[in-house]
Amino acid sequence: MLLGLSQMSNTDGTNTWTRITKGGNPNIPHIAKYFSTKGRYEEVNPHLIEDILAVNISVLQPPSPQCRQIHMTAIIRHGTRYPTSKNARKMQKLYDVVKSDAKAQHGWLQEILTRWTMWYTEDMDGRLVQKGVEDLRHLAVRFSKLFPSLISQENLRGGRITFITSSKHRCVNSTLSFKAGLTHLWGIKDMEFDHAVNDALMRFFEQCSRFVEEVDNNPSAMTETDKFKQGSEMKRVQQKIADRLEVPYNLITDDMAEAAFYLCAYEFAIKTENSPWCRLFDEADAQVMEYANDLKQFWKRGYGFDINSKASCVLFHDVFTRLEKAVTEIKSGQQVSEAVTIQVGHAETLLPLLTLLGFFKDSDALRSANFASQSQRSFRTSLMLPYAANFVLVLYDCGGGDIRLQPLLNEKPVTFSDLTDQQASMPLYEHVKESYRNLLQGCDFETECHSFKTNTEV
Repeated sequence: MLLGLSQMSNTDGTNTWTRITKGGNPNIPHIAKYFSTKGRYEEVNPHLIEDILAVNISVLQPPSPQCRQIHMTAIIRHGTRYPTSKNARKMQKLYDVVKSDAKAQHGWLQEILTRWTMWYTEDMDGRLVQKGVEDLRHLAVRFSKLFPSLISQENLRGGRITFITSSKHRCVNSTLSFKAGLTHLWGIKDMEFDHAVNDALMRFFEQCSRFVEEVDNNPSAMTETDKFKQGSEMKRVQQKIADRLEVPYNLITDDMAEAAFYLCAYEFAIKTENSPWCRLFDEADAQVMEYANDLKQFWKRGYGFDINSKASCVLFHDVFTRLEKAVTEIKSGQQVSEAVTIQVGHAETLLPLLTLLGFFKDSDALRSANFASQSQRSFRTSLMLPYAANFVLVLYDCGGGDIRLQPLLNEKPVTFSDLTDQQASMPLYEHVKESYRNLLQGCDFETECHSFKTNTEV
């Protein structure tokens, strides 16, 4: 059931989204569900559009009523942010072209030309916006409702909730916002709660020499993405944008198309506005733009190269060390000393770890030539990595040494890829460890990241 500020009758995300968008909500762009890593969390969980504090407690279904939550680790992406300096420059360039060359007389274009002004500046540089503050405050409240025995005032005051963050301002401010959500919820004014900055965990990708050299700073690693951007699907999108603006085709590059897509996405994510910029795309165009970004994420952070996921070995071991400590304490009759770990990082933190764990792996790799055949792919960053995306692992003690582990992504159950038994959504912890035995015994960050070898394509 869904519990929030009000009771809700529709718990089906797809139907809710369809009902809201097709029902005529003028504030939601018709292409909102294709915004990839620039998308709102609400498009992944559409029931939140009507009630931002609603939770679906039915997703937590332990095998017996006596199971109790004993520990959770949450790895969270920062909330909604401003564009980076690089994207702000791209958007400014597109805006200049539209202002100087667009000849069409559409009402939406006249709105851009006469009423809309370029307000994105380079000095915004990815900083958290007010919506991002709210993203994390609301997430904290929802977590407290989903996991009341773990995210509790008693555990917070008792120092059994640990906060760790990337050093980036958007992550630090997201961490502060999450804490503020809890202290406001419980009216706590007599205490403050520390957080630790740990880039070794939250920005491991910067400290993995092999990843930096072989993928991040290697243009050839993005060959498939570049080929798609120069391919027929993207060219068609560019031509349609040029036709809608009535400008010469050569003025709309793939970077310009991306900038237009970002303008639509940012206006919606930051201001909840259905911007006239969104009229430059139909749904087919948006699917092409989404695939272009999925290609980039696949080859740069996902399954494209082995080192992408192996860079997250340090975070993988940190997570399982915390789980193992909690299990050991429970089995020895002690109170779990760390009930909750909240770790705030980036999409680039989450995706390599999800990849290492085997989530959202398709039978075929994403490539420039298979856009059409990948329409039903699992690897869709619009669903995986919106702002405030979160991956949660919850330990349950079901008595008699029966310890179980439930994974959730964005407050929805997911299943470990190698576990297919009836309790795949909440398997025995020992079965999970066994399925990742090779990683637990290996996956050494120093070996993987600083011993150079041929980078294998997956």
